Amino acid sequence: MGIGLVDPILPSIAEALHATQTQSELLFTTYLALTGVAMFFTSWVSSRLGAKKTLLIGLALVVVFATACGLSPTVAPIIGFRAGWGIGNALFISTALATMVTAAVGGSARAIILYETALGIGMAVGPLTGGLLGTITWRMPFFGTATLMAVGFIAIAVLLKAPRPDGPKLHAAPIPLSAPFTALAHPGIATMAAAAFFYNMAFFSTLAFPPFALKGLGIDQPITIGLVFFGWGALLALSAVVVAPRLTLFVQRTRVLQFAESLLALLLIACAISVKSAAALIVCVILTGIPLGLLNTVLTECSMEASDLPRPVASSTYSGWRFLGGAIAPPLCTFLAGATGTTWVPFLYGAAMILVSALIITLRRPTLARADGAIA
Repeated sequence: MGIGLVDPILPSIAEALHATQTQSELLFTTYLALTGVAMFFTSWVSSRLGAKKTLLIGLALVVVFATACGLSPTVAPIIGFRAGWGIGNALFISTALATMVTAAVGGSARAIILYETALGIGMAVGPLTGGLLGTITWRMPFFGTATLMAVGFIAIAVLLKAPRPDGPKLHAAPIPLSAPFTALAHPGIATMAAAAFFYNMAFFSTLAFPPFALKGLGIDQPITIGLVFFGWGALLALSAVVVAPRLTLFVQRTRVLQFAESLLALLLIACAISVKSAAALIVCVILTGIPLGLLNTVLTECSMEASDLPRPVASSTYSGWRFLGGAIAPPLCTFLAGATGTTWVPFLYGAAMILVSALIITLRRPTLARADGAIA
């Protein structure tokens, strides 16, 4: 929810704090860049502190920095505080994924579906909540995030039990600091890291730039943008939780990736064609949730199944490169829009990036044989 809560208020922040579009998009960049960098070290931290302490520290950091964002007088401090927020985010989501997959009963696929269910619901509800709170003031979504993460902190503290002595272990031994980097020597992990890097560039061209494209068409109210991305997130959640698991029962994961990435490229091209019509652009943006949901689930499954590396190491490596790709896209989209004087070029950029990801999957498909062979 923390990602989506901020999206509907980007135009409001730019207007209220006299910030440029690119400065507003830096709220995504510092958050995602520090999330990506910190991801590489989460397995090292969690193997020493334990999963529960790592999760609690991550949530506490989000609460502190989200609150600080809401109290900031100008855009510059928010950009900085979002970096601290990103570190907390990294500690939480990478450790959460690895913990759920390690403790899974009945195979990792079920745990990944549960994880993607939570992400999908958050992606759907987050923008709607941000839009509702944003009608009060642009500060409220930040305070809303802090409140939700405080609830999460309490839930983890109370409900997450220590692992049984005879149960699965997240860490058999402390993980070296270099492990997420040496993991790239594994061909499957290297393929997934590269594919996810370019995928997230496309993902954030569908999340971070449309609010400004819609503003150019006269749609800049937080609640309206929130409703658009509620529809986007609802399709993303449905696709990730319902469609992806059923599709991978009959089709190899890499084939699903190729199909979904091609579909996303076509929809982004449709977005570029539709930039003169608010209704058409809204429909195209919402529909991108379908391939994005498929990709979120299947990319995560492939990254966890592509090697026999420890789950925390695979999660750290894959997630780190994925978020670094996302950090580049938001300000680059607004830069391309400003440099060309158009709102369609950023969507074509997103289409190009997802096609690069599809090309990587296609050319290096043999390195993902293990992930394809893990079909339930």
